Amino acid sequence: MLILLIIGIQCFYFYVDFSSEELSVNKTDLAKYEKEIDSLRLVEIEALKPKTHPFNPNYITDYKGASLGMTNEEIDRLLVFRKQNNWINSVKQFQEVTKISDSLLEIISPHFKFPEWMSNPDTKSKLTYKESYSKQLKKNNQKEDLNKASAQELQKINGVGEVLSDRIIKFRNKFPGGFIDIIQLQDVYGLTPEVLERINEGFAVKSPRTITKIILNKATIDELVTIQHIDYNLAFKIIEQRQLREGYKSFDELKKVKDFPVNKIDIIKLYLLLD
Repeated sequence: MLILLIIGIQCFYFYVDFSSEELSVNKTDLAKYEKEIDSLRLVEIEALKPKTHPFNPNYITDYKGASLGMTNEEIDRLLVFRKQNNWINSVKQFQEVTKISDSLLEIISPHFKFPEWMSNPDTKSKLTYKESYSKQLKKNNQKEDLNKASAQELQKINGVGEVLSDRIIKFRNKFPGGFIDIIQLQDVYGLTPEVLERINEGFAVKSPRTITKIILNKATIDELVTIQHIDYNLAFKIIEQRQLREGYKSFDELKKVKDFPVNKIDIIKLYLLLD
């Protein structure tokens, strides 16, 4: 009986058609739908890409330069050039000063934005670019004190609304006595390099808080962790590297410490002395 039952079940599965009815697919409509989905996906990917807004290359910071793909050496060349009170007046001059590659220049130069007076200079004017820049920029004694600025005064800057002005003041109030240097604004969330540039044109830290600087080549871990952006793990690595080097010869050597926040070195240097 068992054998007959097994044979009967096998015959049943062999002769009965269990296949479902085939679905008809319109290949033209399917291809059209897939193409539309791909287009929407590409639009979304493009929207998620970081946007580079027009900027004046004379105000490139360490952080901005790194985000553009410049090397530390290229950024340093530009900063040294600017510290001598010189100004970049053209794309060609930017490459001559920084020595960046043609390929990188081709990518970033379309975003360069020089002042309008430079794009259409008055042929009758005898001012040099350097003199003209000086006339465009406020001198330090003409700027407002960032440590005393109100939210309303900050909101006069294009790009600074109620939210950002409130963040700036709250961040300033974290430090008894306020900012040491205007570069600390880089730590305020939401401030783009372009807005920072505009704030720098109208404000300066004219009454910096008094701090006792730490000697880098003698600092302990407990001293280093009092500095912004340095935790115990990084402080240990800094001291370990200091011992291997038998002392740091320059602040730039800190950039070679593992996990060191290179884009924050200018802020960290505010708290340090080399010897």
